Amino acid sequence: MITMSGILAGKRVLVTGVLTESSIAFHAARTAQEEGADVVLTGYGRLALVERIAARLPKPAPVVELDVTDPDHLAALPDAVRGHFQGGDRQAGDAVLDGVVHSIAFGPQEVFSFLDAGWDAVSRAVEVSAYSYKSLATALLPLMPRGGSLVGVTFDAQVAWPRYDWMGVAKAALESVNRYLARDLGPRGVRCNLVAAGPLKSMAAKSIPGFDDLATLWPDRAPLGWNATDPSPAGRAVAALLSDWFPATTGEIVHVDGGVHSTGA
Repeated sequence: MITMSGILAGKRVLVTGVLTESSIAFHAARTAQEEGADVVLTGYGRLALVERIAARLPKPAPVVELDVTDPDHLAALPDAVRGHFQGGDRQAGDAVLDGVVHSIAFGPQEVFSFLDAGWDAVSRAVEVSAYSYKSLATALLPLMPRGGSLVGVTFDAQVAWPRYDWMGVAKAALESVNRYLARDLGPRGVRCNLVAAGPLKSMAAKSIPGFDDLATLWPDRAPLGWNATDPSPAGRAVAALLSDWFPATTGEIVHVDGGVHSTGA
């Protein structure tokens, strides 16, 4: 149910990374709509699939094609977003966009073997999973002249997880990028934060060797318990960080992992 009085009422949000209904990005987009936001999605490579999933949101959302590693796509993104958010009660010079969700990660299978992975595979993982956060932010910054909120999705990189290997390094890079973005964009009124979810059985998780072992052990280690098939708590955390309820919070990682990060892995 969409409300006009929710914590995101009147806001405009772009969400990347929606591929299936089990993705954090889908639940973030759904919660954002339920809390009153207008949402545009991005997709790459499987646009027809993303469009089908977008139709399952409370309000069907338009989809913009975006490869975050393609300079031409990034250059065209502001105009594409403007096209979907034209109209309404905003005046000339007002922000076109209030929030951006970065939920993008990728690594070739080679990166899951730490000692054997070559630089080509590792650099691809870092570019897509970490550097793209900066690329997305700078591409959309002109649409946020009065500030806003960037929220990325990570998997806690404080420890060396079994079998996660160079993807763990890429997530550590993402967390560092978040801090530097917070430093540089704070004077422009843009908050930059991450949500670190516990292991969720998404499409991306299927490509991670040993993921099921990690997901199986997690509930025993989480003080609050853990449901690996429920991305909604992470999606709700993303929506909360997009809202005005965290006006002085930036450069942070909000853990939505049942408490495992605080009690030890």
